[in-house]
Amino acid sequence: MFVFITGASSGLGQALAKQYASQGATLGLIARRSDRLDALLSAVDDQVPSRHHCYVLDVRERDALHEAAQDFIKQAELQGQTIDVVIANAGISAGTLTHEFDDFDVFKEIFDTNLLALVATFEPFLPTMIQAKKGCLVGISSVAGIRGLPGAGAYSASKAAVTTYCESLRLELKTKGVDVVTIAPGYIKSEMTAQNPYHMPFLMETDRFARQAVEAIKRKKSFAVIPWQMAWIARTMRVLPNWLYDIILSDAPRKPRRGQ
Repeated sequence: MFVFITGASSGLGQALAKQYASQGATLGLIARRSDRLDALLSAVDDQVPSRHHCYVLDVRERDALHEAAQDFIKQAELQGQTIDVVIANAGISAGTLTHEFDDFDVFKEIFDTNLLALVATFEPFLPTMIQAKKGCLVGISSVAGIRGLPGAGAYSASKAAVTTYCESLRLELKTKGVDVVTIAPGYIKSEMTAQNPYHMPFLMETDRFARQAVEAIKRKKSFAVIPWQMAWIARTMRVLPNWLYDIILSDAPRKPRRGQ
């Protein structure tokens, strides 16, 4: 099995990499921090030469991302294989406020990383997947994308866009043999959630999340909320009328903005 994962150096990406490595998969790992990738590689592989492939880059650099993807595709072809799973996991979060003009650049960075880089991650794999009539594209969204959260306009909107984009893509590829899975994590222990100065219900360990996410991908589940308890919260949020949602959430605690 050949699995390509962005944002692999920490958090959910690192946990997913370890889970797939334990199942014998050959990994293509993308991250900006080479030292973190080296540490991950040491943790998941004792072979010389390594069966895994690491690419140090920023996912917002579309050309570099495509070059890494093409190299990984060639590595699979050398073994008579195709890419089985591509997980667009790279993502960032920060508090944002529209009336703070300096936050515009943060809005752009979040959308570029969470949404456009996800599209760029999938692009180079589609021709060979469509030709082979197999493969699975996985978009990591968030429960935060179900409805807009105060102080998190950029993050909520970017993750809502990920969910909607993946749904469109799933329909486009339905007759071509390529599956699209959307994973919407709730609160998972990571560097990202460590910044949250508020209670996080059903906070989940990353390794447990990874086991459940890999199982959902294996089952080719079109949309999965993890942990399951957050799925009930998500369903409730969807059906709340705006007036009630506004009362409940308007004074909710908020993620700090950059520099706070």
